[in-house]
Amino acid sequence: METQKSFDPAAKYGTLYLVPTPIGNLGDMTYRAVEVLKNADLIASEDTRNTQKLLNHFEIETKQMSFHEHNTNQRIPELIAKLKQGITIAQVSDAGMPSISDPGHELVVACISQSIRVVPLPGANAGLTALIASGISPQPFYFYGFLPRKPKDQREELDNLKNYQETLIFYEAPHRLKKTLKALLAHFGEKRHAALCRELTKKHEEFIRGDLGALYQWADTTEIRGEFVMIVAGNANPQIADNNPLEGMSTNQQVDFHIKNGLSVNEAIKRVAKDHGVRKQIVYNEYHDIK
Repeated sequence: METQKSFDPAAKYGTLYLVPTPIGNLGDMTYRAVEVLKNADLIASEDTRNTQKLLNHFEIETKQMSFHEHNTNQRIPELIAKLKQGITIAQVSDAGMPSISDPGHELVVACISQSIRVVPLPGANAGLTALIASGISPQPFYFYGFLPRKPKDQREELDNLKNYQETLIFYEAPHRLKKTLKALLAHFGEKRHAALCRELTKKHEEFIRGDLGALYQWADTTEIRGEFVMIVAGNANPQIADNNPLEGMSTNQQVDFHIKNGLSVNEAIKRVAKDHGVRKQIVYNEYHDIK
């Protein structure tokens, strides 16, 4: 059990602030976010060049350090050491909320493990911004983010998601939008209601609402530009399997079941880890220790 008092003046270490930044409109920056960035000792930025434009606009002179998906293993020990010295660090991504399809989660976990305070600031988030204007039921919802790029992995995810009754939130880049819509059509059908939310908060913000069939036709006849959030209605009539052959099996038995049904050992371990929402290494260690 771990308890954090975010604003305890007697805290032993420095504080990690998670600071959301605008997703397109600088007017969405909060007063508190500007204050935290100005008063922090260091800003951990996904892209220092991109963040510097934001800092210049708000006349923030705080020093930056790069912190992105390619240097996470190197940077986390450095940032933890600074926080233990009493340094205040503000972490930002290029746009929106840190950790949501952006760097941040691993640093948060590392801070919590060391009893370092993690203080989140509310602010801009593309998924929720799109959801509330989509016209599709806003709750319950399931945030997914970017679908896997490998066709096999994507098919497996969509096969699993097609029966979700929650509204689904996806992110997608313009050059992949049409292909992703085609995959959604194949798994969800033409009549599933959805909305494409383009260039949110920017000058060319646009909402394209309709069923998946109509949205695919739009994408097939339009020059696609800008970043997209895709909001897809949940399945009102999900097909629930009558029985689950894995029910009652231990994780090792489930691995063996998948191996007998044609998967390699590594593929079977990956599948079981995914089904249970744990890291692959945990299932791998358990399986091989027993074997």
